[in-house]
Amino acid sequence: MKNYEIAAIFKGIANILEIKNESPFRVRAYQKAAQSVENLTEDIALIAQRGDLTAIPGIGKDLAQKINEVLTTGTLKKYEELKKEIPPGLVEFLNIPGVGPRTAKVLYEKLGVTGIEELERLAQDQKLRNLPGIKAKTEENILKGIALLRKGRARFPLGSVLPQALNIVKVLSQEAPVERISLAGSTRRWKETVKDIDLLVSSPYPEEVMSFYTRLPIVAEVLVSGPTKTTIRTKEGLQYDLRVVEKESYGAALCYFTGSKAHNIRIRELASQMGLKINEYGIFKGERLLGGATEEEIFAAVGLPFIPPELREDWGEIEAAAAGKLPRLISPEDIKGDLHVHSRYSDGANTVAEIAAKARQMGLEWVVICDHSPSLRIARGVEITALKEKIAQIKTFNQKNQDVKLLCGAEVDINLDGNLDYPDEILKELDLVIAAIHTGFKQDEATQTKRLLSAINHPYVHIIAHPTGRLLGEREPYPINLELLCQACARAKKVLEINAYYKRLDLNDRASRAAAGYGVKLGIGTDAHAVEQMEFLQLGLRTARRGWLEAKDVLNTLSYRDLTAFLAKQW
Repeated sequence: MKNYEIAAIFKGIANILEIKNESPFRVRAYQKAAQSVENLTEDIALIAQRGDLTAIPGIGKDLAQKINEVLTTGTLKKYEELKKEIPPGLVEFLNIPGVGPRTAKVLYEKLGVTGIEELERLAQDQKLRNLPGIKAKTEENILKGIALLRKGRARFPLGSVLPQALNIVKVLSQEAPVERISLAGSTRRWKETVKDIDLLVSSPYPEEVMSFYTRLPIVAEVLVSGPTKTTIRTKEGLQYDLRVVEKESYGAALCYFTGSKAHNIRIRELASQMGLKINEYGIFKGERLLGGATEEEIFAAVGLPFIPPELREDWGEIEAAAAGKLPRLISPEDIKGDLHVHSRYSDGANTVAEIAAKARQMGLEWVVICDHSPSLRIARGVEITALKEKIAQIKTFNQKNQDVKLLCGAEVDINLDGNLDYPDEILKELDLVIAAIHTGFKQDEATQTKRLLSAINHPYVHIIAHPTGRLLGEREPYPINLELLCQACARAKKVLEINAYYKRLDLNDRASRAAAGYGVKLGIGTDAHAVEQMEFLQLGLRTARRGWLEAKDVLNTLSYRDLTAFLAKQW
């Protein structure tokens, strides 16, 4: 897909415009367009073929023309012209988390720095801190940002690559001579970031499969080519490994290539203790093949029930399976609603009716519309008068619609002093209140924890949103004492969010498991700012499964009636 390539071009234009001190409205327009394109769950080329580009949030006629130019020519003339107007190193610096256009210009104009390696060396030697606007703490943050940038380039957020991976599976299954095809590796385990994509196929015509695979439009380079394994690199820089195996070995190969490595070692150890050998080709007693066509055969051979892929991390799943104590993981069928969606009342792209229509399409029973509070001006936070209009509109909607119900909520800022951004008399009128930190990310652990505890103990707060504030590959989590927060939530019967937006997945899998261990309920919210992003609900679900959560642990499994009763009891 061209989604990420086009998003990168729009981000690059926004960065250059910032450096050139162009209108902040133009900068923001390109930033918003980049985010919208990057978050699409459909190939943008297909949207362009339908003539629907202007339906994408933030894409008008001008930007639609630019997208079509990239799709037809592979580049954008305006972007190439802009890149010639500034030193190339400046644009690269803006990819470093925490480095803005002013800092980038100072670094170039005062020191002539043109590369990240040179910048890193100067920061390590403490030679930046006397420049205008740069202090010792800035140097430290630049080094952290460079490390984060490199980490982000080494691994991709799962949600950013999954649509393309699923599309490749679909194309191969429909157009190549394959009998079975599966995603494997960390993608099948639904890890939050992936280094590459593993594909497994069984086919009587492996050479035809490989030939078709290497001719896919996404291929930039063929790294390895063979009858059983072929590796390509896409134009976005992501590596795909495709393996073709015999159908008699498919289950064994799927287990092996799904991993994790630590999980596989434990399975092989159990097999060895039983006088067996298990590898990617099957189950063996000496040289005799005993099985391996299905994954169930592999687990049964070592006396275990089937272990879901999300649990295969050697985090105790082997012991739990042996003792018959594997959790009954939450399933897609258990999910009744989405706890966190933004509308046009703040910075969302859709009306409440459009959000309800998407929920109906997804088979959901309810959605909570949570727009930002006033202090978050960049997100067009909702003033009290408009919030009252929203409450009235949602009540009217619910009176007229029986299949999908909406709840009126708000994502309310936790201010630096721990107070909330709406007065109590407004908060108590809302169906659901999500409290969130959007400022002061550099405060220390004690201060951040105190802010969150203040919100947890507030009588009208139900949920703490994205509790660690991280953005994968862009911003490290701010420090918090998770144990204290879980204890407080358990006492106050408050909920911690699994934010399903693909760059957040916050709380993550292990933290979610820890929270459930304290008796805390988790709530999955997509944080969607366009209805297409409500599809990220599956990422939140899979994070919950990786956290060993059952339906009883997750608020989204409640019916509309039970949810409203639960929320009322919290007060």
